[in-house]
Amino acid sequence: MAGVAGAPRQFASGQDVTVHGEVAGEGVPLVLCHGLTATRRSVVHGSRRLERGGFAVIAYDARGHGESDPAPAELGYEYPELVDDLGAVIEEQAGEAPVLLAGHSMGAHTAIAFSLRHPERVTGLIAIGPTYVGEQPPFSSDSDGNGGRVGDDSLSYWDGLAEALERGGIDGFVDYIGEAQEIAPPWRDSVLRFTRERMERHRHLDAIVRALHEVPRSQPFDPVELESLSVPTLIVASHDAADPGHPYATAAEYAERIPGARLTSEAEGQSPLAWQGGRLSREIEDFCRELQ
Repeated sequence: MAGVAGAPRQFASGQDVTVHGEVAGEGVPLVLCHGLTATRRSVVHGSRRLERGGFAVIAYDARGHGESDPAPAELGYEYPELVDDLGAVIEEQAGEAPVLLAGHSMGAHTAIAFSLRHPERVTGLIAIGPTYVGEQPPFSSDSDGNGGRVGDDSLSYWDGLAEALERGGIDGFVDYIGEAQEIAPPWRDSVLRFTRERMERHRHLDAIVRALHEVPRSQPFDPVELESLSVPTLIVASHDAADPGHPYATAAEYAERIPGARLTSEAEGQSPLAWQGGRLSREIEDFCRELQ
């Protein structure tokens, strides 16, 4: 089920679409799910604390991202398909063992949707930077479900980002981020550098273009369902100055809606907790230990 600490084992899972990933460490399975346009390296950013702490860390690239195969023409990048991919990874890499799930943004929505569908398989959930708000008041904010703006403006943003990538490649993508997002000056250079680094890890940029069109139009769950989520949950929020695409208020709303959920974040003015691999891993580890 798990590789030896320090020697990750590569794997390929799935049937209709093959997703690639790796397992590191031994112990309780902990599956990492990344965000839109990111890769498996973007959840805990290379930290090895979790595998050294006695977890079998299972990290994979979502379909069309990183090293994973693109969806064929007859399939796509909607949340039901992303949830099915997560289920295949869990089944093939963890077997019947209950798992812990940690996901960022799109990955948080995928992990929550899986937990709503299969609560008996999940012993703990860490949702980092959730942004999906649906269309029903009062669960709304200035962000849509994937880090843009509500409604048509949001879809225009994501379509524009896709077009920038298609026409201008990675340079066009990074330039669009810099122009469209209201990033505070102290964080701007870092955000754009991180953006370029993660985009350079994708083998299939045409698949990312398609995902940028399709994921924001897909609904992972009805927000009302959060009130019935029975899995112990930690919500990780970021303050808006550095990470306006993942509003603090939305993460706080998740923590209020999910029964018994806990909210954690960095102090205002600090680098977002979601960006700090070592510190984020420590928060995840402490939360998971409390569940044992």
